[in-house]
Amino acid sequence: MISTIIGAIIGGLIIGALARLVLPGRQNISILMTIILGILGSLIGSWLTYQLGYNNENGGFEIIPFLVGIVVAAVLIVVYGNVTGRRHVDRV
Repeated sequence: MISTIIGAIIGGLIIGALARLVLPGRQNISILMTIILGILGSLIGSWLTYQLGYNNENGGFEIIPFLVGIVVAAVLIVVYGNVTGRRHVDRV
């Protein structure tokens, strides 16, 4: 049980960080919010991918749900920034 929670936190951190790297500019959100949005992006992305009929017949690393999770997390970061008023800052 505890290893599942730790795995979700680490996975959320990775997916959230990659989602922030994909977005242009600098996002003004905390590391904790990055992890939370990364976890949500991973869960929603995986669920959506499997609902659309994805099947990992060959086994191994599931790249499609991972990539969809990054996209969903990026969308969640943008929505969070717009809702809270924390706009991204363009890099100079």
